[in-house]
This record gives sequence, C-alpha cells and structure tokens, in this order.
Amino acid sequence: MQKIIKKIVDNLALLVVAIGILGAWRPETLTWVGPYVSWMLGVVMFGMGMTLKVEDFKRVLQHPKEVAIGVGAQFIIMPLVALALVKVFALPPELAIGVILVGTCPGGTASNVIAYLAKGDVALSVSMTMTTTLLAPIVTPALTYFLAGAWIDISFTAMMISIAQMVLAPVILGLLVHHFMADTTKKIMPAMPLVSVVCIVLLVGCVVALSASKLATVGLTMAAIVILHNAFGLALGFTAAKLLHMDARKARTVAIEVGMQNSGMAASLAVMYFNPAAALPGAIFSVWHNVSGSLVANFCVRRDNREAQEEPAPAYNN
Repeated sequence: MQKIIKKIVDNLALLVVAIGILGAWRPETLTWVGPYVSWMLGVVMFGMGMTLKVEDFKRVLQHPKEVAIGVGAQFIIMPLVALALVKVFALPPELAIGVILVGTCPGGTASNVIAYLAKGDVALSVSMTMTTTLLAPIVTPALTYFLAGAWIDISFTAMMISIAQMVLAPVILGLLVHHFMADTTKKIMPAMPLVSVVCIVLLVGCVVALSASKLATVGLTMAAIVILHNAFGLALGFTAAKLLHMDARKARTVAIEVGMQNSGMAASLAVMYFNPAAALPGAIFSVWHNVSGSLVANFCVRRDNREAQEEPAPAYNN
C-alpha cells in the first residue's frame, strides 16, 4: 500500500494535468467541488501541521537570522514580481488579483520535499514554510490589499479570518495532534500524503471546471505568467540569499522556498472572494511549481556530483 501511495504522490503533476483536462472537457463533473474548496485546503494544512514538531519552533529561535532572510525574501520578492507581471501583461482585474494572490501567499508544503531532493537544508525549509504559514493570516491580506486594493474590492478582515480558519487553525490542530497523540499520528500519517494529493487534485480540477470558458482565451497567457513568476522567484530568492552571505546549500533552499508558493491557498481565496477566473493562476502554479521544483532538484544534485568528481584527490606524503 505504501508503494502505491508513493507512486501516486510522485505523479502529482501528471494527475493535476489529467484532472485539469477533465475539468476543461467536462466541467459538470467537477463543479460540485466548489463549496468544499476551503475544507479541502484545511485538510491539506492539517496534514502539514501533523509533520511539525515543537522542535521546529525552537529551530526558528535558534537560527532567527536565516529564517528571517528567507521569510523576508518570500514576502518581498514574490509579491513584487507578481505586481510587475500584472503591469507588464496589462491584465484585467479579475486575472490580476489571481496573480497577486499567488505572490502574497506563504510557501507551499511541496517545497520541503523539493529541498530534500535538492540536498538543501530541509530544517531551514520547514522553518520557513511554518513561519510564513503562521504569518499568512496577517501578511497575505495586508499585501493583497496594499498591492491590489486600489482597483478591486478586498475585505481585509474577512480574508484574514478565512486564512486563519482554513490555514492557521488546521496547522495548529495538526501540530497538537502530533504532540499529544503520537500513537494516533503514526497510524494516520502514512495515509495523509494520499489524502492531500486527492484534495489538491480535486481543487485544481474544480478551478478549471468553474473557469473553463475563460481558459481557452487566457490559458496560454496565464501559463507564461506563472512560469515567469516561478522562475523569477527561484532566481531572485537564490540571489538574495547569496548577497546576504548564505552558503550554497542554504541559498538553494531559500530559492526553492521562495519560488514554490501555497498556490492551493491562492486558488481557494480567489474562488471564495473573487471569481473562478482569478483562481486560474493558482491552479496552473500548482502544476508548474512541482515540475520546475523537480527540475531544480535534479540540476542541484547533478552539479553537486560533478563538483565532487572534479575535486582533486588529497595528497599524501611518503
């Protein structure tokens, strides 16, 4: 069973593409998911919370500078890149808000897996994801209001409450379950990746189904914007970390964390507060950042192996 679950999780990107095609071809098969979007995101975030330990909070306090650099890069680079892309492509408000939401959301949980595959600093990745997620109820609506409030109606308080309910509360609940019900956690955890994949796949499929009529006209543009957004996040995240004197391992971790957003949260907020078309950037990002993250991880491992082979052999004196 564990091999089957791992196979399904490893093929998340393919499953998301397949469900997206189904949503575009037969929208009626997936529109029913709409009312359950926030609940599904809550389940995913509960699963994330169950992976956290009290020690993760201690790690943040032990290495505040590194975490602060990563969190600062996350909430500065991605929102500003989003705003720049919105301006360059002259997007209408209903699409622009979706791009802004992707930029203002916290790091995604998939970044921790990619950081591990890329031989990055997994502890730093977890600390950054946890910190940006805990800050999201305040920072995400604040940044969204600041960047997009002039041309679209945004309820700061309502969005803050929603993020607290579907992101913060499930994460804390998952953490408490892990801490106080360790035996139960061990039984549940093997199935949680599968549950999370099902929720993410259905969420993306629902977004595509609800905006199928719009997808044909803006799909390619949104795909280009998402690819650029992700690429700039990865590149600028790495650059910022290096400029602030972080080593290569930590710099690649910051790059991955910055470039990989909680796009499911962005899509959920778009469906709840704006319109289905606004959720398209988040849905497309959900597919692409897993693809690009895997490519980055593969590149990092290959480069490490090449550098290891090129290192001169130690000299021995007779």
